Amino acid sequence: MIFEKTLMTLAAAAAIAAAAAVSVFAAAFALYAVLAPFLTPAGAAAVVAAVFALVVALTGLIVASRAEAASARARHAAPPHVDGLTERLVDMVKDRPLLSIGAALAAGVFALKNPTFTASVASAFMASRRASSPPPPR
Repeated sequence: MIFEKTLMTLAAAAAIAAAAAVSVFAAAFALYAVLAPFLTPAGAAAVVAAVFALVVALTGLIVASRAEAASARARHAAPPHVDGLTERLVDMVKDRPLLSIGAALAAGVFALKNPTFTASVASAFMASRRASSPPPPR
């Protein structure tokens, strides 16, 4: 279920990115079509390039200022209390989801390439569970 939700989120993000790319291309072409009768074709292309360079620069400044504000808030915030390994892993997955997905995929590839190692790790986990669980009632 989590994997399916992640894939659906990635598919939605890809669709949004594709729609944004088509929209930017259409806006650039429309601006060029408006400017071409008044300027030379090279001049219209230069104006289009300058306009979109300005858009990219402004977007970069906005993203950088938001990232710096978030970084300042994180520096001043108290560190979260983490008790054990499970809480640390959950916090890592929340903080860095793409890194976590990459690590999970790498672990899956490693498990597929080394089935004997995977079987020995699984049997070790099962043996530790059997040893720590109470005996069944009679």
